[in-house]
Amino acid sequence: MTFNDLPPTIGAALAAQGYADPTEVQAAVLQDEALGRDMIVSARTGSGKTVAFGLAMANDLLDDSGRVRFGAGPLALIIAPTRELALQVSRELEWLYSQTGARIATCVGGMNPQMERQALRAGATIVVGTPGRLRDHLERGALDLSALKAAVLDEADEMLDMGFREDLEEILDATPAERRTLLFSATMPRPIVALARQYQRDALAISTVGQERGHGDIAYQAMPVAPSEIENAVVNLLRYHEAETAILFCATRDNVRRMHATLQERGFDVVALSGEHSQSERNQALQALRDGRARVCVATDVAARGIDLPGLSLVVHVEVPRDAEALQHRSGRTGRAGRKGTAVLVVPYPRRRRVEMLLRSAGVDATWGPAPGPADIREKDRARLMDTLLKPVEADEEDRALAAVLIEKMTPEDIAAALVRSHRAKMPEPEDLTPDMPREARDRDAPRPGFEDAVWFRIDVGRRQNADPRWILPLLCRRGHAARGDIGAIRIGQTETFFQVPGGIADKFAGAIARTNGQGDEGGDDAGVTIERAPEGPGDLGGAPRRQPGKPFHRGKGANDGPRQGGKGPYGGSSGGGYAGKRKGPDGAARRSGPPRGRPQKG
Repeated sequence: MTFNDLPPTIGAALAAQGYADPTEVQAAVLQDEALGRDMIVSARTGSGKTVAFGLAMANDLLDDSGRVRFGAGPLALIIAPTRELALQVSRELEWLYSQTGARIATCVGGMNPQMERQALRAGATIVVGTPGRLRDHLERGALDLSALKAAVLDEADEMLDMGFREDLEEILDATPAERRTLLFSATMPRPIVALARQYQRDALAISTVGQERGHGDIAYQAMPVAPSEIENAVVNLLRYHEAETAILFCATRDNVRRMHATLQERGFDVVALSGEHSQSERNQALQALRDGRARVCVATDVAARGIDLPGLSLVVHVEVPRDAEALQHRSGRTGRAGRKGTAVLVVPYPRRRRVEMLLRSAGVDATWGPAPGPADIREKDRARLMDTLLKPVEADEEDRALAAVLIEKMTPEDIAAALVRSHRAKMPEPEDLTPDMPREARDRDAPRPGFEDAVWFRIDVGRRQNADPRWILPLLCRRGHAARGDIGAIRIGQTETFFQVPGGIADKFAGAIARTNGQGDEGGDDAGVTIERAPEGPGDLGGAPRRQPGKPFHRGKGANDGPRQGGKGPYGGSSGGGYAGKRKGPDGAARRSGPPRGRPQKG
């Protein structure tokens, strides 16, 4: 199918934008059976649905010459869940209807409402807005929907999830009964079906999602990491890909703020988007991404709705999406309009099974692999640097004169080394990561290379004393005079913990442990912890720790934990998440807990 049957003004606008053939959803809404009918359309993010509903309502707004039919009020209303999505829809419709004489007014929260009312009074043909602001204009008498020909609900499922049902009903109740209603939604849950029955007549159902919901132009990767090393893993991930533009998704505005500060400190050009930012701040952040002043955006799900950045090639799920649809919407920010993209899920070890189930439900086949280390990043840097330096450049006389002076004063090798050094100085340093994961979190029991003859040791603390690999690993290295790579699998039971040491250094490790047993750090709370060679392996360490009668189950809280003990950390891992919280000591005084300072009390 082609765009040949469209009004001439719309066809000319499509040609000017380089559109030759419609996408699947665009072709579906232009079928003969769809003309003049209500529609309920299920289409994935990035499928061209904005242009699709712009084309679908063209015959309702334009005459035979392709010019807009002016009426007593707006002829079309598009409702979107977020400001960013509404602004994006307005931009798309502006070029699509640029030759029709249509006037487009945008009504969203965070903008000047008086200017919006002026635009409405001036005779807007198409109104695009968010539910709350549109309802406000409607109740104030600034928005007259009596002449409306078409109403579009974009991402209707998201609007219902965000609690806008009452707003939507009030807006739609103010429209003429004979108007067309087009519902565009990535999913079709019961509330959407109920809304369709209430406000649509003989609606044509169109679905272009298909059985395989994973986006064909997106390569999915899953990256297991220790919960305490999520931030370092994200740093390495950004350095490894060096994407033109990347977006990082966090679950809360607090975590957006934290990750933004972390990346700024590491030297990345980064902006943040969350509910705490004003519309002006959000516009400035997006403009910085578009013009290249920033390359990384940290955002919440809602704040990133509707973001369309041409060079966005990397999406990082810093926190695991809540469901398959959130995974789809987040990842759909990249891989748009035929471009390739990469979506990486950062998976804390304890949440691997949940992520595997999430990927299965989303129909996504992800490649599992470790986070890139410094050696991987330096290898990529060398390749990128060679590509950059070997490209032909245009040099003027002044440049060549300066080059001649440098050649006189320095050898070619020194000049090249200085050039390489200047390039590397602009790049944030990669982070060292723990080379292996706890054995209980591994997906197979095969021994790690070098640990085929491993010897088991044990510590007399376990989950009941809040033992955690983040605290245990530094303790073993300190007390056993060993490197991180010398510690193998770590298995934590209720009252004891087992770990592996290569057979070649087992005696040396045991000797160091014997000299330091009972000592601990001066002023620390690991004094009295006993480490010894285990006569046999850990065997079955049992399930989750149980609370003994009369004994409290002590566990430290992370910075974002709720009042319950043993909550999740800020990035979905175990309590603490790499951020020291506070808990009560035996004397009732508050003191810090969590890595890297000591361990929780025994007993």
